[in-house]
Amino acid sequence: MRIGIVCPYLWDIPGGVQAHVRDLAETLIGLGHQVSVLAPGEEDSPSLPGYVVAAGRTVPIPYNGSVARLQFGLVSATRVRRWLRQGDFDVVHVHEPAPPSLSLLTVLLADVPLVATFHAASTRSRFLTMFDSAVQAVLERLSGRIAVSPSARKMIVEHLGGDAVVIPNGVSVAAYAGAEPLPGYPRDPALGGTIGFIGRYDESRKGMAVLLGAMTELVASRPGVRLLVAGRGQQQDFLDKLPESLAGSVVMLGMVSERDKASLLRSVDVYVAPNTGGESFGIILLEALAARTPIVASDLPAFRRVLDPTDRPSTEDGSGAARPRAGWQQVRAGLIFHNKDSSALAEALERVLADRPLREQLAAAGAEVVRPYDWQLVAAQIVRVYEIAIAATVRI
Repeated sequence: MRIGIVCPYLWDIPGGVQAHVRDLAETLIGLGHQVSVLAPGEEDSPSLPGYVVAAGRTVPIPYNGSVARLQFGLVSATRVRRWLRQGDFDVVHVHEPAPPSLSLLTVLLADVPLVATFHAASTRSRFLTMFDSAVQAVLERLSGRIAVSPSARKMIVEHLGGDAVVIPNGVSVAAYAGAEPLPGYPRDPALGGTIGFIGRYDESRKGMAVLLGAMTELVASRPGVRLLVAGRGQQQDFLDKLPESLAGSVVMLGMVSERDKASLLRSVDVYVAPNTGGESFGIILLEALAARTPIVASDLPAFRRVLDPTDRPSTEDGSGAARPRAGWQQVRAGLIFHNKDSSALAEALERVLADRPLREQLAAAGAEVVRPYDWQLVAAQIVRVYEIAIAATVRI
C-alpha cells in the first residue's frame, strides 16, 4: 500500500504527535508498505529521515494550551499538491486536521481516500469555537476518523458532529524493555531514590511547579533523592529559580534522543507525570510502563485510563471518576494523586520509593497493561481503517 502521512507540527521539535507519526511510519515501513511523511521543516535539515519530505518554514500558533509551529498558505499549498502528485498514494493519513496547518491543507486539496487522527482532547479550542462549522464542512471529506482516546473522540462529537473509532497511541515495547540504563544508574534506592520527568518543564500545564513543591517536602526525609529532568526549556532560568533546599537534587539532562529517553526511564525508581490538564492520552506513561518503571501521575482521566484500563468512570470524559480519598491511591499499574496537590504527590512518591515490593508489583502490572499498545498491534488497527476508507471512497 502507498501511504502518505501528514504531520502538522515541526518535525525537529519533540512532541507527542511527532512521535506518533514517526513510530507509525516506521512500523508501516517495517510491514512492507511504502510510506512518505510530509511535515514542516527545512529541506536541508540533517535530522530528517529519508521517508520525511520537508515542507518549509512554520509560524508559531497558540493551540491546545501550548504553542505549535504550523504551516499554512499559498506556498504550503503548492508543496502539498506536489507531494500528493508525486506520491500517487492509495490513502493519505492526516493528523490534527482542525488547526490551520499542512493537515488541513491536505484535506482541502487531496482527491484520494483520507483518514484523520485527532489527538487533542480540549473541547474548548478557540479555533474550533470560531470556525467549527467551516471545519465540519471540510472534514466531511474524510473517509475515516480516528481518535487516540475517548476524550479526543468527545471533542470530535461535540465540535464536528461526527464520530471516530478510538485507536490509542502505540509504543515500541521491546525497545523500552531492553534499553540500557544511563551511566551511573540506577542508584541504590537506599541513597534516597531517583525520580524521572520528561517534558517541557517551563510549560505550566506539564506540572513542574507541582513536582518541585513535592520535591521540597521529599528532601526533608530523603536528602539523597534525585530528580532527573529531560526536555525543552530555559535551563539556566529554571535552575536559577530552584529553591535552595533543592540545590544538588535536580539533574538537568536537556533534550534527549529516543534511545536516551528509554535509558532514562530504565534508570529511575519512579517516573512522575504531574501534568495539570490538556492531555488526551499520556504516551509517556506507556513508555514508562514498557520500561517496567513504576509511575506516579496526576488524576487526569487520560492518565487514569492508561494506568487502570478496567476503570470505568461514570462519564465518558472521566469527570465522574472518584478522586483519591487520601490525596493519592494505588490503581492497577501506578499511583495517582490529586491534580495540582504537591503534598499528595510527595506522599505518593514516598510510598513508592520506600516499598520495593510495591515497585516490583507495579512494574509487573505495567508490563501487562502496555502489551495491547505495542505498535505492531496498533498499526494493524490503523491499516484496517485505511482499507475501509479505500473501499468506501470513489476517486474523482
